[in-house]
Amino acid sequence: MTHSEVGSTHREIPFSDADFRAIADLALAEFGLNLAESKKPLVYSRLSKRLKARHVPSFPLYLELLERKEENEERLELISALTTNVTSFFREKHHFDMLRDERVPAILEKIKAGQRIRIWSAGCSSGQEPYSIAMTILDKIPDAARQNVKILATDIDPKIVERARTGQYPETEGTGIPPAFLQKWTKKVPPNEIRVSDEIRSLITFAELNLMSEWPFQGPFDAIFCRNVAIYFNQETQQRLWSRFAEKLAPDALFFIGHSERVTGPATQQLAATGITSYRKTGSAGRHAQ
Repeated sequence: MTHSEVGSTHREIPFSDADFRAIADLALAEFGLNLAESKKPLVYSRLSKRLKARHVPSFPLYLELLERKEENEERLELISALTTNVTSFFREKHHFDMLRDERVPAILEKIKAGQRIRIWSAGCSSGQEPYSIAMTILDKIPDAARQNVKILATDIDPKIVERARTGQYPETEGTGIPPAFLQKWTKKVPPNEIRVSDEIRSLITFAELNLMSEWPFQGPFDAIFCRNVAIYFNQETQQRLWSRFAEKLAPDALFFIGHSERVTGPATQQLAATGITSYRKTGSAGRHAQ
C-alpha cells in the first residue's frame, strides 16, 4: 500500500478518527472484530471501495446505511472487506497428521460402536480446510460416507461459503494436496481448475455462521478446527470463544488453532496443550446433540 493510498491529504473521501472509531465499534459489536488504531489505513483502503460501489459520499452516511434493517447484505460486505481469507489445502500439515494419528483410531472405535462422528471447521473460508479434513478421514475410513460421519464447515461470509460449496479451485491451489489424494479425489476441469470429488463433498455441510451469535447445534465434536480466526478478536472475546469451543468438544477430542494463536483464560482448565497449536479436551463430556 503506497502513501498516496492512505495519506489523509490524498483521500478522495474524508476519513476522520471519529469515523474510524465508529467503524471499529460497529465491527466489535456485530462481529467481535478488534480493529486497532494501526488498522486505520487498511480500513480506509478497503471500505472506501464499498462507499464508491454504493455511491455513498461519506463515512457517516455509510454508517447510517449500515444501520438499516434491509442492509444486512452490506453488513456482510463490511465483514468480508475487514477480514482476509487466506487458506490452502493441508495448511499446517501437522494438524492433519495429528487428526489422522491420534483421533482417527478413536473415531473408528466410535463408528464400530454405532456412534456419530462430527468435526467442525469454524471459519472454513473458501473450503480447503474442510476438504483436507474429509480427505484425511476417508483415507483411513474408506466407508466414512456411508457411516454417521459429518464435517460441519462454517464461515461468516456468505460469498466465501458459496465458493467453498462449489469445491472448485485453480489448479495451482491444489499443490498442497498429497499426490495420491489429488489423483483419487479431484478431477481436472477446463481450462485450468480442479474439482473435489462428490465423495469428499458428501461428508461436508457448509453453512453461514457468525461465531459471536448463538450456535444452532450442541455437539459434541470429535475435533474442531478454528485457525487464524481469533486473531481478529480482542483477548476477552478470544477467551470467551475458547470456552465455548471447549464445551462443544467430546472427551479427548482435538482442538486446532492458528500458528499465532494461544488458548488462554478459563478454557485452559478443559483444553490441554498436546502439540503445536493443538489441544486435547480434558474433563467431563460435552453436551450431546439432540
